[in-house]
Amino acid sequence: MIFYRPVTHISAMTFDLDDTLYDNMPYIYQAEEALMVHIASHYPAAAKLSKHDWIACKRQALTTEPHIQYDMGMLRLATLRLGLAASGYTGEELEAAALDCFTYFYQQRSNFTVAIEYCQVLEQLAESMPLVAITNGNVDVNAIGLGGYFSHVYHANIDNRAKPHADMFVKAQRALDLPTKEILHVGDNLYNDVLGAYQNGYKSAWYAADRPMLIRQEPTRCLPDVQLSHFTDLLHWAK
Repeated sequence: MIFYRPVTHISAMTFDLDDTLYDNMPYIYQAEEALMVHIASHYPAAAKLSKHDWIACKRQALTTEPHIQYDMGMLRLATLRLGLAASGYTGEELEAAALDCFTYFYQQRSNFTVAIEYCQVLEQLAESMPLVAITNGNVDVNAIGLGGYFSHVYHANIDNRAKPHADMFVKAQRALDLPTKEILHVGDNLYNDVLGAYQNGYKSAWYAADRPMLIRQEPTRCLPDVQLSHFTDLLHWAK
């Protein structure tokens, strides 16, 4: 571990999920590929849409409904609805198709389990303190095997702006009913996680599961309190 500031008494931890506990992008790519196969099989009129067409639908959704920018689920559903509508689906058929495709994608997006070594650390930590997940994504924590470790799970949505905004940090602190200085937030992103934690009075631990821990190569506006060498370093604060 590398300490940039002292981290002493920790009574609870909050965790980012994507890219902190697993490499997220391969699972997203796999889910998107599976979705395209599902669309081609069940909604052939939309099979002609290219990747660029779907990106254009996403941009249109964000332009038309900017309030959904933090809710990955609503954004995905709106994008699917626009693509399917452009392919000729209308009315109840359109709504059913969009919901079916979204449900299929969401199942595929969470179709993996977190490596046992991470689960073992979380299990030991959960025995000594409360753990909370706060994520900008929409992974199903129960499907990936993490649900039992967290007392609360907060996803970014239209009511919870994405990190580094304060919304989920504030809700987690209120749920834990602890001083923010006693909460250690663990995350891979030096902007969303580390800066967000700092701005909300949390302590921060930087750890990435998806890339080498080379802080000089990371864009940042704020150093973490501690840089972990291994995920097991978190057991330093287990009671």
